Amino acid sequence: MLDNVRRFEFPVDLSHAKAVNQTLAEVRSLRRSAVVVALLCGAGAVWLFVLGNTWSYIVGSVLVVAAATSVWVALWAPRKVGTIEELYHDSPLVPALVARTRARGLTLLALIDIAKPTEDAPDGAQRHHYALVTRDVQAIPGHRAKVGERVPCVAVLSDRTTRNKSGVWQMVSPMPIAWATRDAAVLAKATAAIDEAEWSLLKSKLSSADEINASDERRVELDLKELPPGLR
Repeated sequence: MLDNVRRFEFPVDLSHAKAVNQTLAEVRSLRRSAVVVALLCGAGAVWLFVLGNTWSYIVGSVLVVAAATSVWVALWAPRKVGTIEELYHDSPLVPALVARTRARGLTLLALIDIAKPTEDAPDGAQRHHYALVTRDVQAIPGHRAKVGERVPCVAVLSDRTTRNKSGVWQMVSPMPIAWATRDAAVLAKATAAIDEAEWSLLKSKLSSADEINASDERRVELDLKELPPGLR
């Protein structure tokens, strides 16, 4: 049985990651949006307080809360995600294939174990819960924009809230190794570290990529009978 916390160690090229890593770009965009919202809400609250009406104090107070919440999001986002080194060090290595090509990007199809670690599994064995997950990306340096291209990734796993008590992660996304290194030898080593059965399973599911990508969660969970023996 494959370890659901299989990791791949390599030196992260920070300058390269800051330039091309889409996950980092999304966090930066979220922070910028939160700051803009905080400034607008703060300015609106000041204007309403200056008016000095009962209703304006009420609405202004609401805007103050909204501004404070936006500031919290701007500060919380990078801490929630973690540093890029931590993401690549702590996240499991997973396979992904280029499933679709577009004029301005690609769609990746990844095979990810979305099960959370369990402490009560017999003999220390971990329960696996595999899913096919898609992600639209703009570019992947070091890889061909060709359907079927193998793209080793790490799986970024998290929950939307701390109240999630299910046995699977709510938020799952593949993040290419190529977004953190320019070294072709590292990419080849990461590709080789993934079992051939996983690559073969992904290849057999390429035709379902569009349907998965159109779903709300951009993932579909696999039945046990769909998995090769090594993954059960």
